[in-house]
Amino acid sequence: MIKNQFVEIRNFVTVAQAGSFTAAAHTLGMTGSALSKSIMRLETRLGTKLLHRTTRRVSLTNDGDSYLTDCQNAMAILDEAENRLGSEQQTPAGRVRIDLPSAFGRRYILPTLIELSTRYEQLELTVTFSDRAVDLMGDGIDLAVRVGALDNDVDLVARRLGEQRRVICGSPAYLARRGVPLSAKDLAQHDCVIGWPLGQRPGWLLKNVEGVTQTHEIPVRHEIGDCEAILAATLAGCGLAQIPTWLVEEHLRSGALQSVLDDQAGDDTPIHAIWIKTPYLQPKMRVVIDALRLLAQSPGSRFRAG
Repeated sequence: MIKNQFVEIRNFVTVAQAGSFTAAAHTLGMTGSALSKSIMRLETRLGTKLLHRTTRRVSLTNDGDSYLTDCQNAMAILDEAENRLGSEQQTPAGRVRIDLPSAFGRRYILPTLIELSTRYEQLELTVTFSDRAVDLMGDGIDLAVRVGALDNDVDLVARRLGEQRRVICGSPAYLARRGVPLSAKDLAQHDCVIGWPLGQRPGWLLKNVEGVTQTHEIPVRHEIGDCEAILAATLAGCGLAQIPTWLVEEHLRSGALQSVLDDQAGDDTPIHAIWIKTPYLQPKMRVVIDALRLLAQSPGSRFRAG
């Protein structure tokens, strides 16, 4: 019913603009008889006469003139909406909600997103930071970057961006006071600083004598739910911590921290971009994903384990 109404309105506007049923019928690819019946149905539905018909020309009634103005305004709004939507399908536009790892996201991903938003003026970003897994659907997140193994979720798409490697380290003052651990067993005699265990037994990834990486349970003195705060505690001599190389490398070079058990360091942890699976990836999403991919592949990228 609604479709027929739009057809009748289109037919009326074409007749009114052409001033002739014959010319309008030619434009619309209809017979004059079918076009006339369409206008009559419209007039019947509206309960008023829209057109004066003579053998030579067609003119608008007062109601017809007013109705034509309203129809043209409505059609202009629809045309604008279609043009805008069509443009947005080609140009990155609209809001993308992104969740990033706290320290890594602020340091190495956010600058790229900010640059992207200046390049595409219609792109809008909502960026949050969390080191815990988020529910993309439940939390309304379009895309997330996650460090660590992923669950096998058929509703999500994952693109591997790189790897993260972590080292166990402590301040020289702490190691002078408590000694340097020479084996994983020695960790039982040390103060260890970790992130939130999320209900699991606290442990660090270490290689056993066969070279297989396993989670080694450790004693915990401090639990700190932020990577940079863990670094600050380690620099202050609070204990040993397993920290990503991208965060600690400058302190290792300067001697502010010293790595231990290097031969038993765990394997690389994957970094992924994940998003909800859809039949069509909108340009606003595609441009963000492509920017992350290029960032991960760039020389000196922090997405590469080192």
